[in-house]
Amino acid sequence: MIYSLKGIVEELTPTYAVIDVNGVGYYVGISLQTSQMLKLGTHHKLYIQQIIREDAHLLFGFNTLLEKEMFNLLISVNGVGAISALILLSSLTLEETASAIQNGQSIVLQKVKGIGTKTAERIIVDLKDKVAKFGLSSENISQFVDNKVKDEALTALEVLGISKKMSEKIADRIQKKNPEVSVEEMVKEILKNI
Repeated sequence: MIYSLKGIVEELTPTYAVIDVNGVGYYVGISLQTSQMLKLGTHHKLYIQQIIREDAHLLFGFNTLLEKEMFNLLISVNGVGAISALILLSSLTLEETASAIQNGQSIVLQKVKGIGTKTAERIIVDLKDKVAKFGLSSENISQFVDNKVKDEALTALEVLGISKKMSEKIADRIQKKNPEVSVEEMVKEILKNI
């Protein structure tokens, strides 16, 4: 089992890297968070999770052991594959993921491509007691949920022909006054203030 790779980053994209270790190039699937920590042509160490299937031997690399641990927790949930786990780790920080799981906020997990209602609920049920160590901050998660409310409201208004630029500042003011505002309330308030 490969535990880690230390070598030169030969190729780098948001979803994979090729790490040259003494002349052997290893193709490693990575999250966006890990991708942002790598630089082409530099030496780097990645913690590896090797997954052996009938049709493939896959390597997934992580900048930190905590990210690798979260990945392993996610793929332990029935219905969450390695690619879905990587997409989730690319979309949310470890702290946001852990907070969403601990606080039972399936709507945050569902915002991630490929995670439906049932899968989000399963992740919460299976991992709720296992994510405490990932450092939680309710401020970060509420900010993420607020952005979802704002995004949905602005999208709804765009459908009505109101430009995003015009309604965004009003949306920010509404959220400052009322952080718990719903999408519907925000749309109504923006329409009143235009």
